[in-house]
Amino acid sequence: MEQTHSQLRKPDAQPNEWAVRLHHATRATREDWLGKAISYLCIGVIILVVASMLWFITSKGIATFTQNHVSLGKFLTGTNWAPDQGQIGALPMIVGSFAVTFAAALVATPFAVGTAIFMTEISPNRGRKLLQPVIELLVGIPSVVYGFIGLAVVVPFMRHLVGGSGFGIISATFVLFVMVLPTITSMTVDSLRSVPRYYKEASLALGATRWQTVSRVILRSATPGILTAVIFGMARAFGEALAVQMVIGNAAIMPKNLISPASTLTSQLTSGIGDTIDGTLPNNALWSLALILLLMSLVFNALVRIIAKRGQLKHER
Repeated sequence: MEQTHSQLRKPDAQPNEWAVRLHHATRATREDWLGKAISYLCIGVIILVVASMLWFITSKGIATFTQNHVSLGKFLTGTNWAPDQGQIGALPMIVGSFAVTFAAALVATPFAVGTAIFMTEISPNRGRKLLQPVIELLVGIPSVVYGFIGLAVVVPFMRHLVGGSGFGIISATFVLFVMVLPTITSMTVDSLRSVPRYYKEASLALGATRWQTVSRVILRSATPGILTAVIFGMARAFGEALAVQMVIGNAAIMPKNLISPASTLTSQLTSGIGDTIDGTLPNNALWSLALILLLMSLVFNALVRIIAKRGQLKHER
């Protein structure tokens, strides 16, 4: 009788044991929790770092207007840059930055698109073997090397060709052209390769030539990606400092033409930040230039997102 009673108790004890096991976390569950905690911690650190940078640069940049009581309009439209004398017109640097950025993008885009078409449509195998290593090599060269090459080759060439000192926007444009070319080319290649294959097959089946297919089908379908590549290249050119500083002339004056010495936001920052005292007007003015650079970076990122969304809606339709 006792044996029968103990046998009847065992089935009741087994569900309780399984219930205890279910309510306790297993090793795999604990590892999953640990992985999520580490991921959230890393995300939090990244958000904190970005927010701290935005707050720091913004607080430093607006000190020119809140502490030194400089007019924002005079800062953005003034043409005289002499912080030691109280003149902090940033328009020459703004014009110089946009001039070299748009000029470099204008020169680099046709070369990048042509190279991408050759690598994807005309000779994919040869392009992958010959041009891909060259593009990767150009990406890995430090900017100071580009600056030295520009100083030793481009500046004397422009001096011999058009006269003057050789320093100026046109010299910076040639240096930035080589620097942004790999970025625009690589992203354009990815955009062309992402075009559905049946687009090309349908165009050829309707009797279109290869060039008609490339120009009217593939390039049009890849336009959002190509525009994104150009904007990324412009962002790279807009933020470049050392190479531009070595060939542009670093003259904080309004550029009269492409061969006159000029200055950019980044070149003025790198050349002047070490000679100022924290909290003074010259130092605050340089931080205001850094704030303009930050705002332009945000604008470039916003443009990339807008173009990407429009391209996605276009493909969905």
